[in-house]
Amino acid sequence: MEDKIVTDLCIIGAGPVGLFAVFEAGLLKMRCHLIDVLPQVGGQLSEIYPQKPIYDIPGFPVINAQALVENLMEQIAPFKPTFSLGERVEQVIRLDGDTFLVKTNEGTTVEAKAIVIAAGLGCFEPRKPAIEGLVEYEGKGVNYFVKNPEVYRDKDILIAGGGDSALDWTIFLSDIARKVTLVHRSDSFRGAPDSVEKVSTLANAGKIDLVLQSNVTALEGLGHLQQVQIAHNDTTISKTKADFFIPLFGLTPKLGPIAEWGLNLNGGAIEVNTVDYSTNVPGIYAIGDINTYPGKLKLILCGFHEAALMAQTAYHRVYPDKKLTFKYTTVYGVNQF
Repeated sequence: MEDKIVTDLCIIGAGPVGLFAVFEAGLLKMRCHLIDVLPQVGGQLSEIYPQKPIYDIPGFPVINAQALVENLMEQIAPFKPTFSLGERVEQVIRLDGDTFLVKTNEGTTVEAKAIVIAAGLGCFEPRKPAIEGLVEYEGKGVNYFVKNPEVYRDKDILIAGGGDSALDWTIFLSDIARKVTLVHRSDSFRGAPDSVEKVSTLANAGKIDLVLQSNVTALEGLGHLQQVQIAHNDTTISKTKADFFIPLFGLTPKLGPIAEWGLNLNGGAIEVNTVDYSTNVPGIYAIGDINTYPGKLKLILCGFHEAALMAQTAYHRVYPDKKLTFKYTTVYGVNQF
């Protein structure tokens, strides 16, 4: 068993919002230790779509997911955070003196004055559509995540879905794959209007095939996927050649042990006070996709905002006898904090 780690904030989740929380805490001279069940930092960005283009980070017209993670790590390096990766938090115990003891499945013990849950969707798995032959072709042409776009170079790709991921990957892979087909059950999309417009433009230019009001119903192939069957709303059936099928219907979140910590939950997310993103348990905060409140938007930039406000209140738990005097980094520079 490791020696107990003593820190100011124990951040559960080392995705982009958890990493940025280190920066905001560091500006206020708070130490951070991060725990993540994944073996590397970056959360969903690194695990699911490291090469996915992201368009809504201020100051970056476009940045791929892994580059964003690397930039965040560079940004927090001056504050020397510590990490326990590949470990799952199993237990949270409140101690005398208003501190917490956090224990993981690997025996790591962390004592902290506040806990910040930045666990994204928690433990997650892809939503799998009810398609004949789907499981049979997993790893043989069926992929639920795009980890390495080069796998699809000069291949025939069929993507199914109507959200941001389906739209973004259709746009991105249109320059890599030999052919990209996007199939969606409706004639309208749930994604960003700009992405919808780009997909429509690609379709009108003949650079992708856009098949609306249709569903993938079966997969065919010998050893590896070769063909996909599509059922259209007009009751006709068609087949199209496909080396890879990528169904992007979102993720099913599972909170795991977090559900047992006495937090107020709503639809699998943690309810918070938007003044500081505190939970109903004093000293525990929730930021990013894991939380919920009226008007909530599951965007990385919203999680960054939540991290900033959380840190301002957490400071008073860490330094109850000190007055908070916030300084702007543009004036003092990070090394002055």
